[in-house]
Amino acid sequence: MPAQLLERRSALTTLRAAVDAALGGSGSVALLTGEAGIGKTSVVRQLLAEVDPAVRALSGGCDDLIAPAPLAPLREAVANHGGPLAAALATPHLPTAPSAAARAYPLVAVLPAMLAELRGAPATLLVVEDIHWADEATIDVLVYTARRIGPLPAVLLLTMRDDVDDAHPVHRLLGSLTAAPVVRVPLAALSAAAVARMAAGTGHDGAALHALTGGNPFFVSESLASDGSAATGAVRDAVRARCRRLAPACQEALAQLCVVPRAVGVDLAATLLGPQGLATLAEAEQNGVIEVRPDGLAFRHELARRAIEADLPELRRRLLHRRVLAALRAEPSPDRGRLVHHAVAGDDPATVVAVGPSAARAASAAGSHRQALVLLESVLPYRDRLGDAESAALLDEYGWELYNAHRFHEAVRVGEQAAREYAALGDEPARGRCLIRVSRHQFMAGETDAAERTAGEAVRILDNRADDAAAAHALLYQGAILALTDDFARAVTALESARKRAGRAGRTDLDTLCLNYLGIARIEVGDAGGLDMLRQSVDTAREDGLLEYVARGYTNLGEMLFRMGALAEAAGCLRAGLAFAEEHGFWSHAYNMRVHHLLVELRRGGWDHAEPGLRALAQRQDPPDMLYVYSVPWYARLRARRGDPAAAPLLAQAWDRARRGRLLLGTAYAGLAYLEWAWLTNDRQRAEEVAAELLPRLAHPGAAPFRAEAVRYLVRQGVIVDPVSRPLTDAAGMQASDLVVTQAYAAGVGGDWATAAAKWATHSDPYEQALELTESPDADTVAGGLQMLDGLGAVAAADLVRGRLRDRGARVPRGARRGTRANPANLTERQLLVLTQLSAGRTNAEIAADLVLSVRTVDHHVAAIFDKLGVRTRQDAAAAARDRGIGPANATPEAPHRPV
Repeated sequence: MPAQLLERRSALTTLRAAVDAALGGSGSVALLTGEAGIGKTSVVRQLLAEVDPAVRALSGGCDDLIAPAPLAPLREAVANHGGPLAAALATPHLPTAPSAAARAYPLVAVLPAMLAELRGAPATLLVVEDIHWADEATIDVLVYTARRIGPLPAVLLLTMRDDVDDAHPVHRLLGSLTAAPVVRVPLAALSAAAVARMAAGTGHDGAALHALTGGNPFFVSESLASDGSAATGAVRDAVRARCRRLAPACQEALAQLCVVPRAVGVDLAATLLGPQGLATLAEAEQNGVIEVRPDGLAFRHELARRAIEADLPELRRRLLHRRVLAALRAEPSPDRGRLVHHAVAGDDPATVVAVGPSAARAASAAGSHRQALVLLESVLPYRDRLGDAESAALLDEYGWELYNAHRFHEAVRVGEQAAREYAALGDEPARGRCLIRVSRHQFMAGETDAAERTAGEAVRILDNRADDAAAAHALLYQGAILALTDDFARAVTALESARKRAGRAGRTDLDTLCLNYLGIARIEVGDAGGLDMLRQSVDTAREDGLLEYVARGYTNLGEMLFRMGALAEAAGCLRAGLAFAEEHGFWSHAYNMRVHHLLVELRRGGWDHAEPGLRALAQRQDPPDMLYVYSVPWYARLRARRGDPAAAPLLAQAWDRARRGRLLLGTAYAGLAYLEWAWLTNDRQRAEEVAAELLPRLAHPGAAPFRAEAVRYLVRQGVIVDPVSRPLTDAAGMQASDLVVTQAYAAGVGGDWATAAAKWATHSDPYEQALELTESPDADTVAGGLQMLDGLGAVAAADLVRGRLRDRGARVPRGARRGTRANPANLTERQLLVLTQLSAGRTNAEIAADLVLSVRTVDHHVAAIFDKLGVRTRQDAAAAARDRGIGPANATPEAPHRPV
C-alpha cells in the first residue's frame, strides 16, 4: 500500500464490504469524513483500483466556486457513459414552455433517472467527492437517493470535511441518512509510528514531525518533500519550500493553474500556458505537486493549490483570473458559473453583469437557490450598468432568492423596491407580478396586513388583463391570505375565480394550489367536504410532480385534522408529510408539520416526548413570526402546565406576535395557551382581556373546536361567556366525527363532567380527561383524576385541584414523591440528582461516571435543567437551585447501582 495510505486498510475493508453487499443487492450510503488533508481522496482512489471489475464505477466531484454549477458532480460522473441519468441531465431545466411540474420542482425528471441509473448494472459505485461544496440541487438528488438506496445494487460514496458550517445545506443530507443504510468511515490522523515509517531514511525526526503535523498525511508528506528548513507543520511553508526547487518557468505555470479550482482540462491548460508552458509542468508532476487525471491537470491536493494561490500578490491574482476568463470565453459553451467566478475574482464588472443574471436564473431553475443568491449578490454592486428594466428585474429576482433563503424581511425590502422601479417604468403588468411575490414575502415575515393589501393591489392590476396565469396567481394568493385569516366567504370567491383563470391558462399547478386553500376556506365556513379537497390536493400534486404543493397540502391537511381531533389520521398524515418535506428540503413546511406531530403526541399524553421537541423548535433562531406563533405558544403552555413561571413572558410575547400576524391558527394557539395560563395562575383579568379579543375571531363554524376550548377554560375560571353567542355544538354541516373535540368541551361547559371525561378517554387526551374527572363530587373519582395529573407532571392543575379540596375541607390525596413535587421547576428525580452534583462543581463526564450514564444522556439532562430553571450557565443553575430550595435534601432517589 502507498505510504500515504498507512493505517487506512480498515477503512478500505469497510468500503469494500459495502460494495460487495451491493453486488448482492443491498445498497448503502458510505460517508467518508475527515479534516482537509487526511487522505479521503487517496482512499477513494485505492478503492477504485481494488474494486471488483463487475462493479461499474462512476465518479464526480464538487468544486470550490463562488456558485458551483447545478448538478455538476453528477454530470461529471455520467459524462461519456450515456444512460438515463445523462439523458435527464441533458434536458434543459428552463424550457420555452415549462410544464407545471417543472415550475414547481425542476428535478422531477432527474430523481427517477438517478434511481434508474443505479439499477442498471450488476452493481454501481457512485462517488461524489467534497460534498461540502455541493450545490443545493445536487444535495436534493443525494437526499432523494439516500432514502431509497437500500434495495438498489449500489453504493453512494460521499466524501466531506468534518468541519462544515452548521448552516450549510449539506446537513440536510446528513440528517436524511437516519432513514438510509449508512456506512460511516471517519478517517483519523496517523499514529506516531506511521509518521515515523514515512520519515524513515529522510533525515527527519519522526516524533517531532508527528508533533508538528498532528499526523495529517498531507502535512506530513509536504514537510518531508520540503528542504527541511520549512518543515514547520504549516502547509503553506511546506508547499512553498517544495515549489522553490522547481524551475522559474514551472513556477509561473503553477501560478496560472492555481487560480482554477479542481482539475484544469488539458485544452484549457494548453490555451492558458501554450505548448512550452505546458511542457514545463512535467517537472511539477515528477515532484508530486500536480498530477494528470482523466479530467485534466490538478494539484495533488486542494490545500496545495490554495497555498500557492495565497502567495500571489493581489494584482497578479486578478490578472491570472482574467486570463482564465478570456480562455473560457473562447470555448463553444462555457460554464456560466465558472465565468462569473473568474470575473468576480478578476474584477471584471462587464462580464459579471453580462453573465451573472442568466447564471442565477439557471441555478434557480435547477433548484440551486443558494447559488442563485450568491450570483445575484455578485451582480448587485454593478446594477447601475444595467438598463432600468433589467435593474428592476434583478431586484425582483434577488427578493425571490432572499425569500428562498428564509431572509423574509430582507426579501420584503428588496421586493418593494423592485415594485417601485417597475412603477417608475410604467410597467404595470410587471409590477403586478412582482407584488404577488412581495405579498408572499410579507406573509412569511409576519406582516399579514401588508400581505393582504399587497395581494389586493396585485389583483387590481392583473384581474382585468388578458394574462390569465398572472391573474390566477394574484387571486390565489389573495384567497390564501383570506382563508388563513378571517374573511372566508371572500376567500372562496377569490379562489374559485383563480381556478377559472388557471383553467383558461392551462395552469394545472395553480389549480392544484387553489384546491388546497379552497379546502381550508370551505372548512372554515362549515363545509366538512373541505377535508376531502385538501386530501385531493395532495394526491393531485403528487400525480403531477408538484412536490412543493404536496408538502404544502400535507401541512394544511395535518393542521386541520389536528384541530378537528382526528388524531389517528393526523398522525399518519404528518409522519408522511414530514418525511416528504425533509427529503425535498421544504424547510418551513417541515417545521410546521414537526410542531403538529409533537402536538398529537402532547394530546395523547406524551409530554416527556413532546417537550424537548417543542423546546428545540421554539428556541431556533430562524423561524419567521408565522411559525413562531405555532411552536412557542404550545411550548410555553406545556411549561405552564408543569408550573414553570418562565412560561408567562413567552406567552405574552407569543400573544403579541399572533395578534399582529392575524393568522387564525396562530391567534388561536397563542390565545388558548394564554387562557389556560390565566386559569392556572388565577389571573381573571388577563383571561377577560384575552377572551375579548379571541372569541370574536372564533365565531365561525370552522373554529368550533377552538371556541369550545376557550369557553371551557373561561367557565372553569368563572368568567361569564355571552349567553347569546352561537351554541358550541353548532357547526353548520360539520360531521359529528369531526366534532369530537367540540362535543367533549361542550359537555364540560354544561356541567356534564362524566360525559366529557368519557369523550376525552375515547379521544385519548388524558390531560383533559383528568381535568373533567376532578370536577366529580366523588372523592375516589377526583383522586383518580389527580393521579393522572401527577403522572403527566401537570403540577399547576394538580395544585389547583388540591387547593380546591382543602378549601372545601375534603380529604386531599397525596401527590407525587417529594423529590419531584417539592421543587417549583418540576425537575424529575434524575434531574434533581444531576443538579445536586452539578451544583457541587462536578463535570458532565464525572456525573456520568458516578450515575452510570452516558455523557450524552447527562448532557441532555443538563440542557433540560437549564431550560426548566430558565438559566444558561452551571453557576446560574446552582444559584437558582439554592433560591428555589432545590438541593441534596430534595434529591432522594436510590443511589445508582454500579456494575461489579
